[in-house]
Amino acid sequence: MDWDKLRIFHAVADAGSFTHAGESLNLSQSAVSRQVSALEDSLNAPLFHRHARGLILTEQGEELHRTVGDVFGKLTAAEARIREIKERPQGRLRVTSTVAFGSVWLVPRVHKFLERYPDIDLSVVLADTELDLSMRQAEVAIRMMPPTQHDLIQRRLITMRHHVFAAPDYLKRYGMPKTATDLDEHRIVVYGEDAKPPVRSLNWLLEAGHAPGERRRPALQVNSAYAIFRAVQSGIGLGGLPDFMSSEASNLVEVLPELRGPSYELYFVYPEELRLSKRVAVFRDFLLDQIEKGR
Repeated sequence: MDWDKLRIFHAVADAGSFTHAGESLNLSQSAVSRQVSALEDSLNAPLFHRHARGLILTEQGEELHRTVGDVFGKLTAAEARIREIKERPQGRLRVTSTVAFGSVWLVPRVHKFLERYPDIDLSVVLADTELDLSMRQAEVAIRMMPPTQHDLIQRRLITMRHHVFAAPDYLKRYGMPKTATDLDEHRIVVYGEDAKPPVRSLNWLLEAGHAPGERRRPALQVNSAYAIFRAVQSGIGLGGLPDFMSSEASNLVEVLPELRGPSYELYFVYPEELRLSKRVAVFRDFLLDQIEKGR
């Protein structure tokens, strides 16, 4: 059954005449009559009794009118829900990020987002492995590299830069290194050999100030940037950390400020199908606002 014919039939049944239905549909009376006749021919059943005083639904016509009315009602409700989702932020939003960025930067700010958008049911999933957004393991992701899937939309958030940090207690005990070669006399915390960091070259501090291929021995190896952060905070040793971590901790001191580690981009990523989602848009804007305030 052709949907345009069903729509015209429904208007005729409500109006009780071809003329009145044509006025509401902005069609001629003859065009409306032809569409209804064509629908009757396709169904091989009369839908109206035609009288001089107007049109009366047949038994088959009443059945079709009820069905089409139900479909119209469901479509109208669905349209309203879709419009509401686009215009009013609400519903479930699962956000995935690395353990370090999520624990140190994102989670402490989540309360501001929830206060602003109480109708959004927010979940934060922290993992240094990538969840599959196409399989809806999460709606959006904050990643340390651009996505490789063609159906994902990306928005660059900020450039992350690595510096050397230490706790005041550590520097009081071991002293402040003056040059990169002085790091040979210090305790270094790095990723373990079997660890899989979210980006490459995060153990750059083992080679800083050395000839290519030479590496100093670390004091501690761990398997996440967050663990390095906590180890440095506790005074175990020096660590190469992204700058956002130092801004979140009052007890970290930058060491050898002229020494710079790798830099990488932070991306906000989500599926193409959520391009018009209001809850995704407001979360993206929230992140950008918080990043700007922290500059």
